[in-house]
Amino acid sequence: MFEEVKKHKDGVRSGILNTRATPVKTPFFMPVATRGAVKGMEIGEVKATGMQVLLSNTYHLHLAPGEKQIKKLGGIHAFTRWDGPILTDSGGFQVFSLSHVRKITEEGVVFKDPASGRQVPITPEKSMRIQFDLGSDIIMAFDDLTGLDPVKAKVREAEAVERTHRWLLRCIAEFKKLTKCLPADKRPLLFGIAQGGLDKKLRQKSVEFVQSTEVDGLAIGGLSVGEGTKDMHDMLGFLATLYDPAKIRYLMGVGEPNNVRFALKNGIDMFDCVLPTRNGRHGTVWIKGDKRLNLKNASLSSDKKSIDPDCDCYTCGQGYTRAYLRHLFKMGDPLPGKLASIHNLRYLHRICEDYHPA
Repeated sequence: MFEEVKKHKDGVRSGILNTRATPVKTPFFMPVATRGAVKGMEIGEVKATGMQVLLSNTYHLHLAPGEKQIKKLGGIHAFTRWDGPILTDSGGFQVFSLSHVRKITEEGVVFKDPASGRQVPITPEKSMRIQFDLGSDIIMAFDDLTGLDPVKAKVREAEAVERTHRWLLRCIAEFKKLTKCLPADKRPLLFGIAQGGLDKKLRQKSVEFVQSTEVDGLAIGGLSVGEGTKDMHDMLGFLATLYDPAKIRYLMGVGEPNNVRFALKNGIDMFDCVLPTRNGRHGTVWIKGDKRLNLKNASLSSDKKSIDPDCDCYTCGQGYTRAYLRHLFKMGDPLPGKLASIHNLRYLHRICEDYHPA
């Protein structure tokens, strides 16, 4: 599934992830299309930034329009018009982000849909079936993600890790049932998720457990949920010595360039985050040196430069000036949010692209 091609002097590795859709050069960043679209962008615009894999969300697509409807329409690739690989998050993040409207049991999680008030049960088995019906190329195991509440963390984190492991075994069993009739080259990939918060003993236990199973990849969940950069980097440095070289490693929810660079040098191969497009829509872009530039700043009102003269993205290549983008943001026009998002996605892709195998 994953082939390491080269290990660079700085610790970054280049490789190929073979999916049933297309092979993917690693390392890579995935834009987030939660409900099937990257906000404010057309699929062609996303692809033009160099993105190879799209991420969508199991929970939200299950709510609307529903996996059965998407399957009737030809699957998520036909539905979204994205012909590359698609990874679907399992719904495990919503266990954390929707903690105010969900109840966890050993069987699974029952969510309350804020829009309709209806009960939405998700179990490990159901998450697998939803993702399979969607037509995902990379299926994520259903996990129990906690926050970093210092009062509850110690007991809750240990419970969550054990439950995540039990749920992973159920995910694997269901995944095998769903894919038993598929030839190897038509089978989606299954990734397991390691949890443990900032507890190194729990983290090591979880990474070793996930890697001991039959999953195709290892995901590191539960970081970038409120901890400081120092804590994140400390944990990533610790985990770097534990990885199975045969498995691809995915750091979930991380997209700040300095964190991406650090993670790459500590064995991570793939990332996702809403940050580049969310920041772009609000006028914040990255420029040389991983600095942030606020395109709404009054000091840019006469600035004739592109966002970053060293960038080869569509926005910079077309010569859209900082002054023009600032003007459009101040006028409330949607165009600059799209142009800034294009730049930010390209910025992250260029970090990964520098290490791609020839």
